[in-house]
Amino acid sequence: MGNSALKAHLETAQKTGVFQLTGKGLTEFPEDLQKLASNLRTIDLSNNKIELLPPLIGKFSFLKSLVLNNNKLTALPEELCKLKKLETLHLNGNHLRQLPSAFGQLSALKTLSLSGNQLRTVPTQLCGLRHLDVVDLSKNQIQNVPDTVGELQAIELNLNQNQISQISVQISHCPRLKVLRLEENCLELSMLPQSILSDSQISLLAVEGNLFEIKKLRELEGYDKYMERFTATKKKFA
Repeated sequence: MGNSALKAHLETAQKTGVFQLTGKGLTEFPEDLQKLASNLRTIDLSNNKIELLPPLIGKFSFLKSLVLNNNKLTALPEELCKLKKLETLHLNGNHLRQLPSAFGQLSALKTLSLSGNQLRTVPTQLCGLRHLDVVDLSKNQIQNVPDTVGELQAIELNLNQNQISQISVQISHCPRLKVLRLEENCLELSMLPQSILSDSQISLLAVEGNLFEIKKLRELEGYDKYMERFTATKKKFA
């Protein structure tokens, strides 16, 4: 892509606060973007071939939305964690194995999508995020859900298409968790904490495609309590 095309995009972005350049075969984050560090609210560089997010990403202090789906990112810089206004972060279809240690400093984050990466566990850094609504960790390599998950503030947690065989009972203590998606994992019925049904806020539990028949779920203690919550909130999800 020529400089003139990039320049035109930069001029538009200066007016709109939105820089979108998708599917152009970019191999690196455009350094010229830092000229607009105080203008930009949204950056979308999806469907490119970007391997590294440079430390200068930390300069975009007004950024609300960063979308880098389907690139070749293997790691994220700690500087990303300086984005105090960031509300939406989409990193689906990359090669990420972990999150930066300071990720919990992204205090405004509401939506986090990490579907189709190489995470092996639910990142503990997510538990510090107080405004998190939706977390998508589907299509990773997660094998178990640790005790720290009990501190997660999310309303929806998507763990579909992982390799989960163990879930901490602490998941039923998540204060705001309403939707839990666990489809196509490796769960035995005995490994599903019954407290999810009997003693949690969860009103939509999706567990199709595991190592048990769905109808067996109905025999578990607490299923009636779960159905009460499901029925009560179904109207909202409709």
